Amino acid sequence: MLSVLSYGRLVARAVIGGLSQTDSRDYSLVSASFGFGKDFRKGILKKGMCYGDDACFIARHRSADVLGVADGVGGWRDYGVDPSQFSGTLMRTCERLVKEGRFVPSNPVGILTTSYYELLQNKVPLLGSSTACIVVLDRQSHRLHTANLGDSGFLVVRGGEVVHRSDEQQHYFNTPFQLSIAPPEAEGSVLSDSPDAADSSSFDVQLGDIILTATDGLFDNMPDYMILQELKKLKNANYESIQQTAKSIAEQAHVLAYDPNYMSPFAQFACDNGLNVRGGKPDDITVLLSIVAEYTD
Repeated sequence: MLSVLSYGRLVARAVIGGLSQTDSRDYSLVSASFGFGKDFRKGILKKGMCYGDDACFIARHRSADVLGVADGVGGWRDYGVDPSQFSGTLMRTCERLVKEGRFVPSNPVGILTTSYYELLQNKVPLLGSSTACIVVLDRQSHRLHTANLGDSGFLVVRGGEVVHRSDEQQHYFNTPFQLSIAPPEAEGSVLSDSPDAADSSSFDVQLGDIILTATDGLFDNMPDYMILQELKKLKNANYESIQQTAKSIAEQAHVLAYDPNYMSPFAQFACDNGLNVRGGKPDDITVLLSIVAEYTD
């Protein structure tokens, strides 16, 4: 069964492509999510907004809208650890901090840091690793603040063009930056990055801007021009249109992931690193699609 989650009771007073700004108005995000888990988990949304080993959240506070994605590292399954537990717990903790107001909109790295250290202090050990991307819209300042650790990420589209995007962080090919918690006997041998290593950015947004936040299952299988083609289908900012477009993007990435003859962005990157690879990359896929709209309580 396919699952779609929409969020918020906002009236979107924006036309795709942007409107003139009025500084006195508060902005907000109208968001929807869609995704697939790979293999036997495909099409199933697990508890806590998880698609396979991916996880995500969408949360609101009086000062900001916050969303995030995380991609659990599947290699932990070889050690009897469910990779979705780490990514799912990380995103649920971020969501709770936002709802409790324990964050500063201009510091998304702080959300990630506080959440990660809560996981480290759990009485019951939680093992695993994941990438993470946090996006915060400050309603009054109209600024988007982001933090990205690893190869998940975001795009900001305005007037049919990508005007901002996250930078991918890789130690080496197919090995992204990641937050990790390892058993004591494995500490030092498991790759683990600090939340402070996340790439941060801040910039102004406009009404009608489209923000796409996703795990690498999307970006490894769909280049920007394909994503932009799908976003052209987004003719207005109502929930149904956003949900349908998020679904369309995720479905196309899912099909391409299993096409052995397709030269995917992942395959191209592999070739650039001296590997003879062709085809899509089967992976969990999570897509959060948002539009900047005028806020109405």
